[in-house]
This record gives sequence, C-alpha cells and structure tokens, in this order.
Amino acid sequence: MAAAKGSTGTSQSLERGLAILSSFDSDRPLIGVSELSRELDLSRSTTHRYIATLAQLGYLQQDPQSKRYRLGPKVLDLGFSAINSMDLREVAAPHLRLLSDETGFTVNLAILDGADVVYIERCRTARPGQRDIDLNLHVGARLPAYCTAMGKAILAFVPEERLDEIIPKIDFVLRGPNTITSATAFRKELAHVREAGVAVNDEERAYGLRSIAAPVNSQSGEVVAALNLAVHRTMVSPDELIARFAPVVLKTARDISLGMGHRVAPA
Repeated sequence: MAAAKGSTGTSQSLERGLAILSSFDSDRPLIGVSELSRELDLSRSTTHRYIATLAQLGYLQQDPQSKRYRLGPKVLDLGFSAINSMDLREVAAPHLRLLSDETGFTVNLAILDGADVVYIERCRTARPGQRDIDLNLHVGARLPAYCTAMGKAILAFVPEERLDEIIPKIDFVLRGPNTITSATAFRKELAHVREAGVAVNDEERAYGLRSIAAPVNSQSGEVVAALNLAVHRTMVSPDELIARFAPVVLKTARDISLGMGHRVAPA
C-alpha cells in the first residue's frame, strides 16, 4: 500500500516518523508512548505503531525498566555520517588541534541547528580541572545557543530576519550564575558580539565554565560555524580570557575560514 500523502504532497507517514525522532533531545532522552501521542496529536495506537516500526529498524530503543523509548544506534550512525561528510570538519580539525596544543585548553567547533548548537569537532586536553567543565559533551552533543559562546558568535552574524525567527523559539531558562534570561538583553549581547568580533560565556551555561568563541565563514561569507576555547573559572579571569585568547581564537577562525575559501581582510 502506498504511504499516505500530506497536504503538500509529502509522505505523512515519513513526516510523523521524523516528528517522533525529533522529539528526543539531550534534556529529554527518554519519552513514553502516551507522552508522544499527546504532543503529536495522534492516537496512542497509531503512535505505538510508528514507534514499534522505528524500534524494529534500530532508530529507537526501549528502556527495559521504564518501558519508555530513547534514540537508537541507527540515528547515531546517520548523525556521524552527516558530520563526517562535512568539509568544514575536515578543514578545521588541524587548526583546532594546533590551538589546543598551543594553549593547553579544550577547543570545540559547532554549527547552528535551530536555536541550538551542535558540536561537530572537539580537541580535548588532559589539563587538570578541564574535566569539571566537559559536561559530558561529545561530537553530536547539542546545547542551547543562547547560553554558549559559540551560539552567540553565530547568532550575532545571522541575517536579522532569521534572528527574528529564532529568538522567539528560545526558552530563556537560568542555567548558570550569569545566564541571560530575556530576549531584550540577549539582543544587546549579540550587538556587543558583533562589535567585538568574539563572544564570551562567563558561567552562563553552567557554574565554573568560561569560554571565548569566534565565528567561521564559508566561501560566500556566511557564518556557518563557531569555534571556542573553554576554561574553568579558577584558571582564567574574564578579562584575561579576552586579553590572552581573543587574538589566537580569532586567528584560528580566520585560518579555518580561509581554508573554506573565504577571503578574509588583513587583520
């Protein structure tokens, strides 16, 4: 039997299956059938049928204790295949490693996906204290953009009309001691980032975490990613973070942008 078509000529079954997969995130890794049924406005039996199919194919797994579901290994395979196919990651990797080796701190690269940033590369350091701010991050990890330096470094340079679409979707929840919790204050922060060229996270995502980030441009000049250098609050003060590391973070971002074919004006 042919799959039911949506109002736009697309496959309704595929849309529903992808909507189920999109419901899972790092803040909610386990979801039950009834919960998904309510959120997607589907009957429980219909939702269970979709979930059973996705589980059989390896895209979902059932937790044996709670009977709720989590994303399965097939989703991870797709994610890594997408990440590994990115020219950006290949171009950036040696520059990130060099920056991490020169400074002794962990360096990350992320792209924007909706109102989140997704980590696509990490160069971790074994420096004592770094583990305290790793927050179980890994390639493929997703964080809210508004409370991260990389998120602010990207959002500061997206077109205004796109920013107008993204900001209303942000839930400005207090996550760290200095989280920005209003859209007005966030827009002011992005204006400051545009002026400075770098974004700073001073314990906005979590206690103890500081980082500085700079945007990476594609060949067309569009900001496609950002890189950051992360430190623990006991290692570097906010002023020192900018004074010591802004130049090398900016240089690394420029080098990656050049590798992507973007013509960067002389510093």
